[in-house]
Amino acid sequence: MTCGHCERAVTNAIQGVDAQAQIKIDRAANRVEVETGASREAVAAAIAEEGYKVA
Repeated sequence: MTCGHCERAVTNAIQGVDAQAQIKIDRAANRVEVETGASREAVAAAIAEEGYKVA
């Protein structure tokens, strides 16, 4: 992620899976931490659908 648009896209994708998810984004480290009741697979799929890789 390199910009605010990327950050919003990932945040919106995650919130589409779980509106109550707690999301921490570190753009410099290219890292996203998510606390959610949703499965990792569901969150990863939503992020990937936006065009971002999930490690």
